[in-house]
Amino acid sequence: MPANILDRLGFGGQDHGHSHGGHGHDHGAGGHGHTHGVVDPSIATTAKGIWAIKWSFVILAITAILQLIVVFTSGSVALLADTIHNVGDATTAIPLWIAFVLVRRPPTKVFNYGLGRVEDLAGLLIVLIILFSAVIAGYEAIDRLIHPQAITQLGWVAAAGIIGFLGNEIVAVFRIRVGREIESTALIADGYHARTDGLTSLAVVLGAAGVWAGFPLADPIIGLLITIAIFGIVWQSARAVITRALDGVEPSLADEIHHAGEHVPGVKIVDARARWLGHRLHADVAIAVNDSLPVSEATRLADRLRGELMGHMPALRTATITFAAPDDANIFEVLPHAHGHDHGHGHHHAPEPFIVDGELAKGQLAIVDTPAGERFRLVVASHADGLEAVVVINRPDGRETLPLEAAAGDHHTLESTLAPAEPHEFTAELHLAVPGRQETLHFEMKEPEGHHHS
Repeated sequence: MPANILDRLGFGGQDHGHSHGGHGHDHGAGGHGHTHGVVDPSIATTAKGIWAIKWSFVILAITAILQLIVVFTSGSVALLADTIHNVGDATTAIPLWIAFVLVRRPPTKVFNYGLGRVEDLAGLLIVLIILFSAVIAGYEAIDRLIHPQAITQLGWVAAAGIIGFLGNEIVAVFRIRVGREIESTALIADGYHARTDGLTSLAVVLGAAGVWAGFPLADPIIGLLITIAIFGIVWQSARAVITRALDGVEPSLADEIHHAGEHVPGVKIVDARARWLGHRLHADVAIAVNDSLPVSEATRLADRLRGELMGHMPALRTATITFAAPDDANIFEVLPHAHGHDHGHGHHHAPEPFIVDGELAKGQLAIVDTPAGERFRLVVASHADGLEAVVVINRPDGRETLPLEAAAGDHHTLESTLAPAEPHEFTAELHLAVPGRQETLHFEMKEPEGHHHS
C-alpha cells in the first residue's frame, strides 16, 4: 500500500510505459530539457496533455500571484527571483494557447501554411520577458549584497516559499500522473522538473531563516543563486525556440520516418525532411518504388506509407510524398513488388488502412501480405500497458473474429494468426482492452476501385 501511494504521487520508478529504440512511445518527440516559452509537441497532440498544460498554468499562476504580493510587502530578493521562475513555468502555456487560437484560421494567399509560426514568436517573446525580469532580479540581488537592506515580514516570506514548493509539487504530481496515463515521457519529465523547482522555492525559506538567525546577506545570496539558475534556463529556452523557428528538428525524426518506411514493403525512402509549424509536424518524403509498377499501385504504396507515418508520429499533420529516382539506378533491382503474393485471383489489393486513434492505442490497422498469407496487422505508435486487440468483422452470415497477437520481438506490432475471409469489403469493430478498461472502434474497409472481389 505505501508503495502504491508513493507511485500515485510520482515517487515511483520513472520508466513507466514501454521503450522503443530508446525513446519510449513519444515518436518524434524532442528532447525534454527544462525550457520556458515552448511546449513539447508530443504533449500537445492529446486532449489530456493539453488539459494538463492548462491546469498547470492555472496552479502556477496562482502560486506566482500569491508570492508576488509578499514580494511587494517584504522586499525579499530571493522571493522575487523564485516568483520570476514560477512565472516562467506558468507562461509556457501561453504560446500553445495562441497557437490554438490562430491555427483555426484557414490559410490565405499571403500565409499559405497558416499562422503556426506565431507560436514560435510568442515563445521568443516570453523568453525575452523572462530574461529582462531575471536581469532585474540579478541587479537587485547584487545591489543588496553591496548595500544590505533589512527585509520585513520574514514569516510571510517563509510562507510564500512554502507556497511555491506546494504549488510546484502539486503540478509535479499532476503532470507525472497524466503523463503516465497518456504515456508521454515529455510530460513525465516536466513533472520531475516541477518537483526540482519546488526545491528551489524551499531555498527561499532557507534564506528567510538565515536572515532571522542574524545573517541578512542570506536573502540576496539565495536570490542571486536562483537568478543564475534562471539564466541557465533562459539559455536552453532561447536555443530551443530559435532552433524551432529556423526549421531545426530533432535528429531522431529522420530515423523515425525511415523506421515507418520499413513497414511498407516495396518502398525505399530516398530522402526525408521535416519541419515544425507551431506544435504540428510537416514532412516531405521522397521514395523509390519498383519502376514496373503501374501508377495506381505506386500511388497506393505512397498512401500506405503516409498512414504508417501518421501512426508512428502523432504530431504529424501532413506528409508530402513524392517519387524520386535515386542516384543509383540499380536500386530498382532490389526493390520487390509490394504485392507479390498470388492467391489465385491476381495481385493482392488491400483496402486502405484504418487509422487507429483511441484512448488505449494510436496507430494503423491494415490487411497486409506476409509469408504465411494475408493477415490483419496493427502497428501502434502508442498504447496502454497490457494491450489486447480483437478484430470483429460483420459478415452476411455472421461475425468473423480475429484476435491479434504481439509479433515476436516487436511489442508495437500485433497480427492475426488467421487470414481475413474474402471479400475485403466490410464493416468491422476493433476491440481494445487493458486491465480494467475497454474500448471499441468502428471502421469500414473497401477494396480499391476496379479490384472488387468476385
